Amino acid sequence: MCPIAGGNWNNGVNAGVWALNCNNTRTNTNNNVGCRADSAPPQALMFGDVVPREALSCHGRNRSTPAFPVATASVRLGFSRDDMKRFGNLYDGVISTASLYQGYIEASRSKPNSPGRYLFDRRLGAEIKQLHQELADGSYTPKPYYRFLVHEPKERVIYAPAFRDCVVQHAVYRVVLPIFDRTFVDTSFACRKGKGTHKAADYAQQALQRSPRGSYTLQLDIRKFFYRINRQILRALIERKIKDKRLVYLMMMFADYTEAVGIPIGNLLSQLYALIYMNPVDHFVMRELKPPSGYCRYVDDFILFGLTREQAVGYRQRIIQFLDERLQLELSRSTIALTTRGVNFVGYRTWASARFVRKHSLYKARRSIRAGRLESVVSHLAHAAQTHSLQHLLDYALEHNHALYRALPKTYHSRHRAPARHTRGRHRAVHAGRLDVCEPA
Repeated sequence: MCPIAGGNWNNGVNAGVWALNCNNTRTNTNNNVGCRADSAPPQALMFGDVVPREALSCHGRNRSTPAFPVATASVRLGFSRDDMKRFGNLYDGVISTASLYQGYIEASRSKPNSPGRYLFDRRLGAEIKQLHQELADGSYTPKPYYRFLVHEPKERVIYAPAFRDCVVQHAVYRVVLPIFDRTFVDTSFACRKGKGTHKAADYAQQALQRSPRGSYTLQLDIRKFFYRINRQILRALIERKIKDKRLVYLMMMFADYTEAVGIPIGNLLSQLYALIYMNPVDHFVMRELKPPSGYCRYVDDFILFGLTREQAVGYRQRIIQFLDERLQLELSRSTIALTTRGVNFVGYRTWASARFVRKHSLYKARRSIRAGRLESVVSHLAHAAQTHSLQHLLDYALEHNHALYRALPKTYHSRHRAPARHTRGRHRAVHAGRLDVCEPA
């Protein structure tokens, strides 16, 4: 592919490759001069195709600097050319005192009762000035993490950063998230404004409703996702959008981990890194596989809807190959099931016509009701707000802890409707797990 110089002033739609037009569309007939490409069709620079460097020559004469950009790995991963725009000169804005102060405000909202925040508040001006100075002269390093274990639902090691490091992460996050967010697909949920678990569950239910009867879902999950992230690949993905080397170096400080691969769970930026790392998978599925009834992902759990059995098996193999070759990840489980069996996704058991919270969540909610832990119960009710499980939990609270029921926010009292007497036994059996329902009425 090479530029062709010509002198045809009638450069309209019929002028061919020899028409020259720099600042107008090909269909605009005028006397402007420009150029078009020869030896390769425009589709060669679209998604999924890589133009060989040998083709970037002019009449057989190779040039060290081709007239057109070489398609890179980002094209092979399915990104558009607009997504390949890179941003620089961001570091000074990130580390400014105004940016760090805003980072402090947002970190305070997320950790209102942190002892580290109290100590930071006592010397707020001096702490922000010191952070700015360390970041400006390159002497900044994150403090050691506080590590602890959680068991919800499985054992994980959480790395809690010091409060001053949270301030820096929030300052970076505010600047970097909008740059990457525009490259994410709409159905990539988690850690994005307006795209939490409720939105993900809503989309999954709508996709089930769109799916033809007799079709299948393909649900996949990554094995130990955060512990398997390759930091070199992560850095390359970040550098596709950020060309400010100082900012990239600062971001990778918060991806540092004791093992050869993996990133710590607990950092604010780790959530963003998960979105960035899995973004190529989203584009591959949406642009190459194109599931008929939709696709959605929440961190490392993703579902393809409306497939035939043969499609589900074939797509699973192609995704396994993509994960291995491009991201060095592997699946922990995969499920191919009829659409009528619903999906277990983002904490909900979802069918086309009904939605329930998971059995383990119901167990914890009932335990909190019996123990009288109001704050915990309110949290569980909020999780169940858009499900059929809400009425069951309100019934349970009314029956087993009337004082706690009366202390609930009045909005739940107004929404409480006791089930009809003849359906009450079936209603309780479903939530207790004693009744297997594939398609609730």
